[in-house]
Amino acid sequence: MREITSIEPVAHVIRREDIEAFEVFGPTVEYLTQPRDGEPCIMRGTIPPHVSVPLHSHADPETFMMIFGVVEGLSHSADGFEWIEVRPGDIFHVPGGAMHAFRNQTGEPAIMLIVSTDRIGRFFQEVGSPVRDGPQVRPFDPFERFLQASKRYGYWNASPEENARVGIVLTAP
Repeated sequence: MREITSIEPVAHVIRREDIEAFEVFGPTVEYLTQPRDGEPCIMRGTIPPHVSVPLHSHADPETFMMIFGVVEGLSHSADGFEWIEVRPGDIFHVPGGAMHAFRNQTGEPAIMLIVSTDRIGRFFQEVGSPVRDGPQVRPFDPFERFLQASKRYGYWNASPEENARVGIVLTAP
C-alpha cells in the first residue's frame, strides 16, 4: 500500500448544509462539487415554474440530467431551432459552442443535475447572488455584472429580439 501524504486529494462526503447555492435571474444553481481547476463541476439546477433561461452559447460543454419536473430544451441545427421536452431520467447534452436555452412552462419547478467545467462553475458564482436564509442583498446592477462577466468569459447571449423569435419573452431584471 502506498504512503498517504497530507497534500493528496481525499475522498469525502459533501453534506447538504455545506452546499452553496446561487440565484441567477430566477433559476438557482447548487454546487454539489466546487469548481476546481481541471475537475468537472457538478451542480443541481432548479428552474422555477414559468421561468426561462435565455438563448446563449459558450465553449464549455454541459450535460443535464432531469430529476424532477419537465422542461423544454432548445436545440439548434442546420434545420433551425427546436424545443425538445426533457423529462425525469432524460439527458440533454450541450456540446461546447452549441446555442441552447431552457423554458419551464409548467406549474412546478424543474430540477436537474448539471455536469460541466470548473470554468462555468466559477462563472455562475461570479454572476449569481448567494442564496441564504433571510433578506437577500442584490448587487447594484446584477444584469450589467452578468454582461461584463459574459464578455470576459467569451459567452454569447442572444438579444431580446432573438429570444422572442425562439419563444422566450424576457422581462427587465
